[in-house]
Amino acid sequence: ILQSEGFCQDIVQALVAPLQQELRLDPTPIAHRTHGLTPGNLNKYDARIAAIDYTLAHDDGISLRNLDQAQVILLGVSRCGKTPTSLYLAMQYGIRAANYPFIADDMDNLILPASLKPLQHKLFGLTINPERLAAIREERRENSRYASMRQCRMEVTEVEALYRKNKIPCLNSTNYSVEEIATKIMDIMGLSRRMY
Repeated sequence: ILQSEGFCQDIVQALVAPLQQELRLDPTPIAHRTHGLTPGNLNKYDARIAAIDYTLAHDDGISLRNLDQAQVILLGVSRCGKTPTSLYLAMQYGIRAANYPFIADDMDNLILPASLKPLQHKLFGLTINPERLAAIREERRENSRYASMRQCRMEVTEVEALYRKNKIPCLNSTNYSVEEIATKIMDIMGLSRRMY
């Protein structure tokens, strides 16, 4: 880029050059070093891969085995952001995140499943505005009961009541990106990055 005919301002070099001069050291850039594997970060890399594997195996309630190994278990209705948030927590922070969906069939008598009760300290609820939920679901299943405003409103109301009854911390994901949701969950749950 520096050899191009266009105007180029190297702001990194403007910061590095004075440091280089003051420290009397030349930089030793190595391509891809930021994300490369070195003897010093192999354990951290392995931990991240293990977190990703765990999260994929425990997505959407696929497996309830070894839930005690989760650092956080996200709860919520379908399409409120559980899966992308779980994967982001695993990939970005090395957090073993499971997620459990509450589906329409659960709504008649919504209770906290027995398998989750002993893990209540790991539970975190996601909720979403019914209008936003209906719009997301409409893209997936147009003109269906699943995407109807009535169904979405009922599911959100039931899930929020479950969170209150069981004192499960929760977050409305409507106006947040996956990155923001993950950061808020880590803060509220007292989780710390397990890598880097």
